[in-house]
Amino acid sequence: MDTTTARLYTPRAAGAAGIVFAVLLAAAIVLMRIAIPSGDGAKAAVDPGDRWAVRLALEIVPFAGIAFLWFMGALRAHVGEAEDRFFSTVFLGSGFVCAATLFVAAGAAGTVLTEDPPSDFGRDYAYTILATYSMRMAAVFVLATSTIGRRLGVFPKPLTLLGTLVGLVLLVVGSGVPWSELVFPAWALVVGIYILRTRMR
Repeated sequence: MDTTTARLYTPRAAGAAGIVFAVLLAAAIVLMRIAIPSGDGAKAAVDPGDRWAVRLALEIVPFAGIAFLWFMGALRAHVGEAEDRFFSTVFLGSGFVCAATLFVAAGAAGTVLTEDPPSDFGRDYAYTILATYSMRMAAVFVLATSTIGRRLGVFPKPLTLLGTLVGLVLLVVGSGVPWSELVFPAWALVVGIYILRTRMR
């Protein structure tokens, strides 16, 4: 094949990346929320019997991050070559920062396994990074994706409206409402299923 015309084609498995990411991230968030109390119970010690949940969540997060990168690639492949440079820059930047802050939050949460009694600073820092920074970058990512999908017509209108709603929830109320971060993997699951069905057709 002529090297000037050769190109890599998106692996079929990339279509399932959003589903994998959604399941892994949701599992990590649920495990962390159950094992490490927040809000009124933020000063309570982590039950030694629940530390397995923290360890499992910390093992899951890197794989969730890998799946998220594949998900970003699948989204770009679905959009095609007509993507707008401005929105694609916002899309990529917010996606990378979101993934990075997820790793930082997981690292901070890991302090409950290394300190006895667990550090309140590590616990509070983990939730601050997750709810205030990571989820707000996720909001920008969701809004950019939905805007691209609407402008180019590559997503149906209900999906773009759902993305706008999810982005606003994460942006406005995410840091003040525990468990609200689960709307991000829920959105990724819906989008992942749509992309997978589209590729299969």
